[in-house]
Amino acid sequence: MTLVLAASLLILVVTFGYAALCAVSPFGNCRKCRGWGFAMKTDRKGRAKRGKDCRRCKATGKRIRTGRHLYNLWCRTYDRGTTDQVAAPARPFARQGDRP
Repeated sequence: MTLVLAASLLILVVTFGYAALCAVSPFGNCRKCRGWGFAMKTDRKGRAKRGKDCRRCKATGKRIRTGRHLYNLWCRTYDRGTTDQVAAPARPFARQGDRP
């Protein structure tokens, strides 16, 4: 097995593994608060106490994975491109007897 073939196989395994991870678990721990949802502080006596809520994850502790976010964007773009568009926009103030 050549080095190029081994490297290609390794890249494929890592890519499909990450895709499977994004499909099974689309949310991962927040990188800033490490999944806690808030920062840890210590008081004057050295005891740990809860700090401010994490602004990045809005105190949930979870963030959408990058691969899942890209997949959602791709699906949204594909759906918008393949749906039929209405030729004329709806007239919101039209009476029932009016014709366009």
